[in-house]
Order: sequence, then structure tokens, then C-alpha cells
Amino acid sequence: MARLWLIGVLSVAGLPLALAQRDFSDIQITTTDLGNGIYMLKGAGGNLGVSVGEDGVFLIDDQFAPLTERILAALAEISDAPVGYVINTHYHGDHVGGNENLGKAGAVIVAHDNVRKRMSADQFTAFFNRETPAYPEGAWPVITFNDTIRFHLNGDQVHVMHVPRAHTDGDAIVWFEKANVIHMGDAFWDYYPFIDFEAGGTIGGLIAALDRALDLADAQTRIIPGHGEKVRDKIALAAFRDVMVTARARVAAAKAEGKSLEEVKAAKLTAEWDEAMGQRFITPGQFVHFIYVTLP
Repeated sequence: MARLWLIGVLSVAGLPLALAQRDFSDIQITTTDLGNGIYMLKGAGGNLGVSVGEDGVFLIDDQFAPLTERILAALAEISDAPVGYVINTHYHGDHVGGNENLGKAGAVIVAHDNVRKRMSADQFTAFFNRETPAYPEGAWPVITFNDTIRFHLNGDQVHVMHVPRAHTDGDAIVWFEKANVIHMGDAFWDYYPFIDFEAGGTIGGLIAALDRALDLADAQTRIIPGHGEKVRDKIALAAFRDVMVTARARVAAAKAEGKSLEEVKAAKLTAEWDEAMGQRFITPGQFVHFIYVTLP
């Protein structure tokens, strides 16, 4: 429990106004043990990955700033060590919101070059009419990479790999080679994904990211989705990839016929998956929109 000295210095600075007003009081952090010192933590926002061992705590993403205290309490249940490194899988606030708090506590923040670029400047997402002010400098990654970076920690080789133009232009997936666990960031969801095309995301890049992970995975691989209720496997990852490929092909064919975006939405080309995948964050029409506007 030694980590809880941080209470009282937690910051919500830099959060968009709507998020700063959000009520996190009922959010609980739950922990799933994947073995070999690897865990998945769920709360609000993107799922977290954790490695613990003799080299300390290695954390993937950190959700929202108001949850840092609860995340640290959950980590204290599995390790007495402080958080040494935080990997951001991309720049969205539900994945980087705790950066400033954890950086002040001594963690080293690591991400792709484009994550630092986006966090250090105001961002505006016209699709959702959402403005995100630049984060305070203390929240920015202090180590950035262009393609890959490798960590040798807790008895494992941890490969952090940029997957270009997938969910955004700064996405990374993380592969714990020995533990046989992959954290997908927001390249893998249990439902229709948000493809942030205004931040460089594309359906083609998303599918390429899924293919890269499938090449790494085997039948025993545990896969942490960016958003989803549980740890998944290669079969689930392949099924999600097949939906993305089929949806892209259908939308591409309709677009090639000269159909407008609104006509393609009205054609309900994703109807067979809409009940299972289109009732959460992203609607079927929005999913089709992302595909249509990011086709080459």
C-alpha cells in the first residue's frame, strides 16, 4: 500500500471540461491475473495491461486522471513496487489521462512520436465536435520511438510496436513474448471501433495492425482488447479482423459504384453484425462513415 502517499497530489489539470465534470465516483478497478506476472485492469476507458516482477511495475495506459488513486490501489494489491514505466498506446484521454500523476510519482512515460506531438498541442475532433486542450508538459511522453522499442523487464522481452494509421497515427501494440500476451490498444474492440480518421486512423491501417498481431499470436495467446469486457484469444481477434475486412470490401464496392456516403449508410451493409457490435459506443452508421472516408 506504500503507493498511496500520492493521494492529495493527484491532478485533473488539462482535462477537457466535459471530462472534468464527469462523475467517476462509482468506477471500480478490477484485476484479471493472466499468469507470468501479467494482469489486465479494467475501470473506465481503455483496458490496462500490467507486468510486475523483480524490475518493478510496467503499465500500459493509465485511463483518466481522477482514477489514478484507485489504479494505484489495485496495483498495490499485486506489487509493492512503484510504477517504473507507462506505455501509452495512443493519445486519447482515456489512455493517457493519468500520465501527469504517474510522471510526478516517478514513472517514465513512453509512446510513439505522434503521441507526444498530439498531446503537446490542442486537438479538435470535428466528427464529435470535441476539443481537447494540450496536456500539461508533465503529461507528455519523455521517451518516444518511431517504429519499435523493446524492454527487457521482469524476465520477459516486451516488444512495443507502432502500427501505422490504425486507430490513430500514433498507435502501438505491446507483445509480452515469454508470457504470450498481446495488448492491442484501440486496434481491437469487442464492438465497432472508433477509427479517428481526423488523427490519421484508417480502416486499412486497422486491418494491418490486426494482421500483425495475428502473426504473433498462437492458440495460447491471451489478448487484451483496448475496449472489451474480458481477455480474448486469437480466434476472437481473427473474427474481429474478418468483420473489418468484409465491411471494408462491401463499403469499397458501393463507393466504387458511385454511391454517396449517405447512400452507403442507408444500404445497411453491416446489418448482420449491428446487434452484437453496434449497440455500444460507435453506431453502425458511424462505423460505415469511418470506412468510407478512409478508403484509398
